[in-house]
Amino acid sequence: MELGKSKKFIGVMSLVSIENFIKKFSREIDENNAAIFAGAGLSVGAGFVNWSDLLREIAEELNLDVDKETDLVSLAQYHLNDRGANRDGLNRAIIDHFLNENSVTENHRILARLPIATYWTTNYDCLIERALSEAGKIPDVKHAKADLPRTIRNRDAVVYKMHGDAQYPNDAVIAKDDYQTYMQKRGPFVTALAGELVSKTFLFLGFSFSDPNLDHVLGRIRSEVGICQRTHYCILRKEQQQESDSPGDFEYRQIKQNHFVNDLKHRYNIQTVLIDSYDQVTEILKKIECVHKRKTIFISGAADDYSPWSDADAMNLCADISALVVQKGFRIVNGLGLGVGSAIVEGALREIYRNQRGKLTDQLQIRPFPQSDDAKKIWRRYREDMLDYSGVAIFIFGNKAIENGLASSAGMREEFDISLAKGVLPLPLGFTGSISEELWREVVSNFENIFPKNLKNIKPYLLSLGDKTRLDKDHLKTLESILNNL
Repeated sequence: MELGKSKKFIGVMSLVSIENFIKKFSREIDENNAAIFAGAGLSVGAGFVNWSDLLREIAEELNLDVDKETDLVSLAQYHLNDRGANRDGLNRAIIDHFLNENSVTENHRILARLPIATYWTTNYDCLIERALSEAGKIPDVKHAKADLPRTIRNRDAVVYKMHGDAQYPNDAVIAKDDYQTYMQKRGPFVTALAGELVSKTFLFLGFSFSDPNLDHVLGRIRSEVGICQRTHYCILRKEQQQESDSPGDFEYRQIKQNHFVNDLKHRYNIQTVLIDSYDQVTEILKKIECVHKRKTIFISGAADDYSPWSDADAMNLCADISALVVQKGFRIVNGLGLGVGSAIVEGALREIYRNQRGKLTDQLQIRPFPQSDDAKKIWRRYREDMLDYSGVAIFIFGNKAIENGLASSAGMREEFDISLAKGVLPLPLGFTGSISEELWREVVSNFENIFPKNLKNIKPYLLSLGDKTRLDKDHLKTLESILNNL
């Protein structure tokens, strides 16, 4: 075959750029429409094996080379046939390779932190549910048909393990017999997945699309919905040149991948993001988390003294700031800091109720600090938790009364340091004085190291936030300009 002549019949590959994907999928997350479908590739980074390595020893027992096999479902079936349908060998392989406490990967942690409520997987491991638990969420795991009607109270996410769980290897879907009896034994999983593919936007990660169950579901949706299928996304690595390639092998794989990507797009409306290495998956997920977190602003403030403002004027300033944040479409997280917390809440509520901006909890999260002596020991952990879900931090005032006068707020300094460590963008309102002025000077002097290049245009606005001669209304306009750029 002359590869040069074949290429002109391929057509343009249906790809979506990384930037466009991040923008669109982040919007789906914000609107609670996102779902994840995880394949074996997502767990490889944690030390779990792929299907080939899972069946390597079994293939050797059959005098076969797993690296030469493309139909691994049939390979598992050959083993069952050879053992008179006894599953002990397959069960042992699943237990040995998946029933352990491998560390959760950064990709799993990021996904667990995002407000995604639906996870589907063909993996036998427990990484998704463990990551959700570590993020302080309650996962409702469905690994068998009997689990589907049951609902765990106060669940934060549902994890559908459509091929079973390593803890129950005898029920795992692995061989051809399991697939052929899937509708009888696990049919409700197919029905549930079909419904979610219609109503949610899926991101397929570490998935090869060779699973016959998913192919059946996608084909069923295509026949019923036609050209109105919802858009989904997958991330695939570009075909790589191998040292062992014969002439034309690499080009052939590229052509095949082009056809595969076009097929996903035109038949199932799954748009593909092609990457050069799997490390880019983590970079992409971090950017998605960053975009999502940018919509949540942590407001840090504390004050016993508001000089030169009167108490009333200082409260009005705090309320106007929080009202502006809500008006621009951001969420607020606030710990009810001394002397400013109530005004921040009041301003946010005023704007929420005036414009009926959805549910209260969608716009405002109040996290008052526990006050017992024992609880104070975990205040840093508490601050870290709040800032884990924030992308921007505004700092206002920052003083407390001591025996001989006023002192800077050590709590606000700690929140500032945590913000920098977590990549949360700090916006100290230097004109309010106290520690906010000190933090403002630090941010201005290190602006290039703190803010990404695409936000370099906000530096003049940030500089003006330290000018104490300007009116409050002018500072509010400046803050609005910064929020518009975020």
